[in-house]
Amino acid sequence: MRSHNAALVLDLLRTAGREGISRLELAERTGLTPQAVSKITARLRTEGLAADAGRRASTGGKPATVLRLVPEAAHAIGLHLDRDELTAVLLDLAGERVAERRTPLDLGAGAEPVLAAVRAEVAALLPGGASGGTRPGGGAGGAVLGAGFLGVGVPGTGAPGTSVLGVGVAMPGPLDHRAGTPGRVTGFPQWDGFPLRDELARRLGLPVVLDKDTNAAALGLALRPGAPGSFAYVHLGTGLGAGLVLGGAVLRGGRTGAGELGHQTVQLDGPPCDCGGRGCLEVLCLAALARGDLDGAARVLGTGAANLVRLLDVDRVLLGGRAVLAAPEVFARGTREVLAGLALPADVAVATAPHAVAEGAAQLILAPVFGNRPSGFGGEPPTVGQ
Repeated sequence: MRSHNAALVLDLLRTAGREGISRLELAERTGLTPQAVSKITARLRTEGLAADAGRRASTGGKPATVLRLVPEAAHAIGLHLDRDELTAVLLDLAGERVAERRTPLDLGAGAEPVLAAVRAEVAALLPGGASGGTRPGGGAGGAVLGAGFLGVGVPGTGAPGTSVLGVGVAMPGPLDHRAGTPGRVTGFPQWDGFPLRDELARRLGLPVVLDKDTNAAALGLALRPGAPGSFAYVHLGTGLGAGLVLGGAVLRGGRTGAGELGHQTVQLDGPPCDCGGRGCLEVLCLAALARGDLDGAARVLGTGAANLVRLLDVDRVLLGGRAVLAAPEVFARGTREVLAGLALPADVAVATAPHAVAEGAAQLILAPVFGNRPSGFGGEPPTVGQ
């Protein structure tokens, strides 16, 4: 209960922004007693998560003290493991990106090179990392970074450096988000069953959450102010997939299989796909891209979006991913034309955030701090403001 109430207060501090919010308003909006709010805010101030933001004029009595969130008090790392690139971001408590890195990656090289690349990028992302700070445990392989490594502190302890709550990792599916293991990633079956979440947690010395790239992006988009309660996020990059948000929650399915849009068969006698099927949306769309037929790729993408609209009755489709962002107008127009031709009344827009997947991965860590636990994940939220 203490954790839940602290999350309620933290969420209101976050949404209040720099202008802040008074304890009286916190009590009114949370339904907590003023005494409970005072105890919670006192702990948050002690832990450096909240601070005074001045005083607000009162209609009677002394002016009310206004509190605000301290965004730099804690951070989360988000990683996007794509088939050919690794993107790493560092978000503060307010969800603002304060650092980012991108580097080439060969997901097919196997676990050890990928884990080594992740470890190096996480180290370089944090203050002091680029200059090569000392590494507890030394050298290569399975050495553990841990708290205090290259500026990683622990919230509420007074430890120096950047306090990191954990690492969210997003990669192509299929995967099992509960077990923290990839499945037979299209084109890279060697990842099937590898304990990626647990191995990264051991090497980094930080909590790790694993999810599909499309789910992470959808989560990040769903948490933005003014986001619709239900929408389909359609991602076209090195692969094709979808993240589905229904009633404000990401739909993952029993085996994290929801949203595998790229492997819907739309041409029974079509070209073979690495998934084992034929005529999949992904193989047709990527083939059109490879031959420079952007309009054709947009029509294929629009066909997949139309299937989602018909199946889920969503009224908004967001397009994203590297290929879409390279030609946003083409893909938005092509998708709208397909939907209009089928008389499907769904709005189409492009999610222009260049690091939507990596930032969404970081939100896998941040969201529970504010009481927004992603559906399908168990366990306790990060220990902030307990």
